[in-house]
Amino acid sequence: MVPDNNRNEVEDYKLTVQVPETAHQVSTDSWLQAGFVLTTGVNSVFVLGYSGTIMVPLGWIGGIVGLLLATVLSLNANMLVAKLHEHGGKRHIRYRDLAAQIYGRRAYTITWAMQYINLFMINIGFLILGGSALKACFALFNYEHTMKLPYCIAITGFACTLFAISTPHLSALRVWLGCSTVLSLIYIIVACVLAAKDGANAPPRDYSIHGESSSRIFTTIGASANLVFAFNTGMLPEIQATVRQPAVKNTLKALYFQFTIGVVPMFAITFIGYWAYGASTSTYLLNSVSGPLWVKAAANISAFLQSIICLHIFASPTYEYLDTKFGIRGSALQLNNLSFRIAARGGYLVISTLVSALLPFLGDFESLTGALSTFPLTFILANHMYIVAKKDKLSTLQKFWHWLNVIIFALMSIAATIASLRLIAVDSKEYHVFADV
Repeated sequence: MVPDNNRNEVEDYKLTVQVPETAHQVSTDSWLQAGFVLTTGVNSVFVLGYSGTIMVPLGWIGGIVGLLLATVLSLNANMLVAKLHEHGGKRHIRYRDLAAQIYGRRAYTITWAMQYINLFMINIGFLILGGSALKACFALFNYEHTMKLPYCIAITGFACTLFAISTPHLSALRVWLGCSTVLSLIYIIVACVLAAKDGANAPPRDYSIHGESSSRIFTTIGASANLVFAFNTGMLPEIQATVRQPAVKNTLKALYFQFTIGVVPMFAITFIGYWAYGASTSTYLLNSVSGPLWVKAAANISAFLQSIICLHIFASPTYEYLDTKFGIRGSALQLNNLSFRIAARGGYLVISTLVSALLPFLGDFESLTGALSTFPLTFILANHMYIVAKKDKLSTLQKFWHWLNVIIFALMSIAATIASLRLIAVDSKEYHVFADV
């Protein structure tokens, strides 16, 4: 039964807010399910790399301060986007729709390009990490003839394709979100316990930031992009589209859940991993820990499986676009719908897998993703859209604060892009294509 006050809110919502056409489900999920989707992104297999890609370049002070600042600023920016979800009396279920409502049609294309580059590169990271987890698992039991990383990435891509075909849309994840939470807890707890054991028994570690001054500047700037990458999906309107009305109020609850309870595991594994191994921390923490083979194998298998679920979340805007564009509706098991998913989603993942195997430099891709798209989508665009949409309702001080965010993050985005491209160029010289890193 729906309480009278909630029923009235639903009826008022239907009368005043338009919902655009989509082949996927809208307004079906609770705020808690949305919160778990967001938390799944924060505690994805990427957390196994943050000790190496954030803490090692920044050190204790820079890493801790940076993560805390990134948490607060990311929550603020996501709240701005969430509050604009029904701007103009229409529900904006895609980021590009919201940008077009505020700026005009040209912004639709620019935002669409930025967002899909962002999601494509995040999915590359999941494929690399899934492949790394699979390779680490093989290496535990076969020291002489372990499978090379490109082959492991190909297996990961195939598994992601099967999952994408069998899971039609974001709301259909439901039980898989519970599985994802369990899988995340397995590899996070295992990594934390084994790293803590190693740290307690190890001699004093080196926590200094290595490298020449010029190199350290670039790695520090790149790590700042990793900081914002850790907390932001770049697809909040798409996740908000699945939330039951009142959508803004419920999404804010989901964000509070993500940025309080949801970030605790991520902070724990990041700090414990760096404390245990210092400057020698691997960019894939499970490669650094020591412990029983079966425990490490369970953690690596959990990381592999969780990467498949997470990739589906971040690929869902692409799938929604394709399904809506080609009118894929009705039962997910209809032959034409099934064959379309095999062709469209399979093709997308084949391309993603090929790029992942071609250039498997994980930390560099995290930095470039943060620089090219996370900074603009999450911070620059969010603050500027809020200025334009709420210009008559903001005080001078509020406008100054939002403009300050726009300028600072625009400069950081430019600097981080240059630093990330330099890192990729350096690594490309050191490693050949399809490298077994």
